[in-house]
Amino acid sequence: MQDKKHPLPYSLTIKALSDLGPEQIPTELRTDTQLIYNSPAALDFNSPGAQGFGVKRAGLAVPGSIMMLIAPGCCGRNTKALQAPGGYGTRFAYLMLSENDIVTGKHLKKIPEAAEIFIHSRPTPPTVLMICITCVDALLGTDMDRICRQIEDRTAIPARPCYMYALTRESRLPPMTAVRQTVYSLLKPRKKRANQANLLGYFSPIAPDSELFALLQKLGIRHIGELACCKDFSDYEKLSAANFNLVLNPEARHAADWFRKTLNIPAIELKRLYEIDKIARQYEGFARIIGAELPAIPDRQEAETAQHEFCTMHPSIAIAVGSRLNADPFELALALVRAGLHVKEIYAIPLPSDFFYIRRLADCSPDTRLYTNLSPSMLNERESDHPVDLAIGADACYYHPHAAHVLWNEETQPFGYQAVCGLFRSMTQTMKARHREENAR
Repeated sequence: MQDKKHPLPYSLTIKALSDLGPEQIPTELRTDTQLIYNSPAALDFNSPGAQGFGVKRAGLAVPGSIMMLIAPGCCGRNTKALQAPGGYGTRFAYLMLSENDIVTGKHLKKIPEAAEIFIHSRPTPPTVLMICITCVDALLGTDMDRICRQIEDRTAIPARPCYMYALTRESRLPPMTAVRQTVYSLLKPRKKRANQANLLGYFSPIAPDSELFALLQKLGIRHIGELACCKDFSDYEKLSAANFNLVLNPEARHAADWFRKTLNIPAIELKRLYEIDKIARQYEGFARIIGAELPAIPDRQEAETAQHEFCTMHPSIAIAVGSRLNADPFELALALVRAGLHVKEIYAIPLPSDFFYIRRLADCSPDTRLYTNLSPSMLNERESDHPVDLAIGADACYYHPHAAHVLWNEETQPFGYQAVCGLFRSMTQTMKARHREENAR
């Protein structure tokens, strides 16, 4: 029974959510109705972009790029947090908007002049100037493409808009999807290499020990392009020579479509999965698409061994899965349940596209509870009401400070069997450390 003095946070079972369907997702689980208490953004430090890749940091993924932020003072103060990690702060300039600027739009005339001053202040000419604008210009309806053309005419340096519009996160083209295309927009057509492929989807590199690289090599793909691994602008330009792109994150589909239309480079999508059989089938399908025979991949056995060892040692522990991690929380929860583990709860915001996994999870673990990271009722959350043994993901760890923790949110992106193996080994090591602590008490 609910204690009136301590109301429970909003939650529902995965079965109840599945029965509602994608058309009737409760308002408590929708960002367009509940963007009030946003613990994921706070945990990721997303607003300043100091951890993870927000629009500002992502826009600087192009080698040699610089960025000018056009914003009120509050956004500028947040961006200052980027100065320490990675030296990003030295690549920023700020054009602060006064109240008068916002009301009259006078700042639009200042942008080209400020951009010229910023560019000329650099010790070497930048490869591109990214103009980052906020919700202020979204509401004003500013034509940033026109502003960027004015900057290019004035400085002879390419300029591109980066839209940091929180208001458009629920739109067809949210900010992080748009910026994934923007960072490739400087590429020009060039002669294709039959043995080159690009990896699209992340602003940090794929784990170098992922079997994906060895697999591509065995399939004849000798050159693998990644934006995060481009050392200079010359490396960046070579991305346009790819024979095809591999889309590893759905948010890169818009960028892949741009590659297809502009550079005539087609795309194949590979998802990051944690269910071993599904990974194998995905690789088989990929090999068929490119007309090759799938070679043996020994990494599968390592992943199966790591999974088996953990499930054998900890068959009955209760697990909480969050969304601030390198995985789709619903796919990961389903993979863990099908491996024989008990996923007690999930912290995530479901989208209609997630119901492919939600429905299957409801069939095999109907009582798994879903908590939202958005509802203000999460302020009432008490770990003692629903303890777990192991929390995976930064948000699940936050809500369960006394559980064993696996953050699994490093910048280097795990993929394929390597991701499965790495996750289960981390889980095993974490539980061993927890047992040692308990025995030492």
